Amino acid sequence: MLCLPRHRSIRRILLGSLKTTIFALVVIFGVVPIIFRYTYPIQRSLIFLNFVNYPALTQFQTPQKYGLKGTRNFHITTDESIRLGIWHVLPSKFHNSSEIEEEGFFLTALGSGDPVVVYMHGNSGSRASTHRIELYQLLSNLGYHVIAFDYRSYGDSTNESPSEQGVVSDSLFVLSWTVERVKGAPLFVWGHSLGTSVSSHSLDILSQKGLHPTGLILEAPFNNMRDEIREHPLARVFRFLPWFDFCFADSVGENNLLFETDKHLRNIRSRVLILHAEDDKIIPFKLAKKLYESTVQGRSPHFGKVKFVKFEGKWGHGHKWICRSPDLPNVIRYLFILYTLT
Repeated sequence: MLCLPRHRSIRRILLGSLKTTIFALVVIFGVVPIIFRYTYPIQRSLIFLNFVNYPALTQFQTPQKYGLKGTRNFHITTDESIRLGIWHVLPSKFHNSSEIEEEGFFLTALGSGDPVVVYMHGNSGSRASTHRIELYQLLSNLGYHVIAFDYRSYGDSTNESPSEQGVVSDSLFVLSWTVERVKGAPLFVWGHSLGTSVSSHSLDILSQKGLHPTGLILEAPFNNMRDEIREHPLARVFRFLPWFDFCFADSVGENNLLFETDKHLRNIRSRVLILHAEDDKIIPFKLAKKLYESTVQGRSPHFGKVKFVKFEGKWGHGHKWICRSPDLPNVIRYLFILYTLT
């Protein structure tokens, strides 16, 4: 009889723990999915990650502090009154010019016939993120102009809530600004991660206007947002739920966050180069392969060729660091020259 109070105490603890566990499971697997489905601002924030600012307190007006030589910081304002922050990185052959501080020098150089890359970054950070700067430096050393900009709500651009249509609109404005100034020089568009879908969507729209850049480079792409959500590491804990698609995959599409790269690539005449690392943990390699296969099968044979370059997982490039691959310069030299001459 003396043991009964102790047994009752243990029973109460176990019952309390069970109730807490059940409550936590209901919240995690029931409430969280419902909140995600019906809260567009949460969907938008998790896709764009525009609230993640790094490096902190970036001084965009002095890009040389981040190791960029021959770089001009400036802004342009779109037809929607969105002010976009831009860096123009010159080819390295111009870095020692005595006129490099003059705005006119940059504009003249941009129209000198050297190839130009317009870079569209992925989510989070800004045009000053380390892996992005390393790519600009590489392209500059290979003889390319780089036009790198921040979409609305990123960097020092206007703090307007992003949407797929909004960032595509910003990208189209930058592309139009660039096309007017390059005077027929080879023009490439390079997108990374989320920027691969933004760039594909933008070029789809341009193609409908009869404008076809020399080439489109997609670094760490996915085929569409629906599949990316299913495969994302954060989704694994929810993927077994019968209501997963209803709450997660379907809901973003209903809010026009489609990012259908596979659909857009079918309409783009430009040559396409896909780069992806096998050890990418953010966007699985298989999604890039799926994108490549659907593009090859779905595009007109009269359109530019599609090339896929795999970076082996043993090198540890992951999602962001293909820019550090010793093979990348040769890939760029060979394919960019091929795209320019054929």
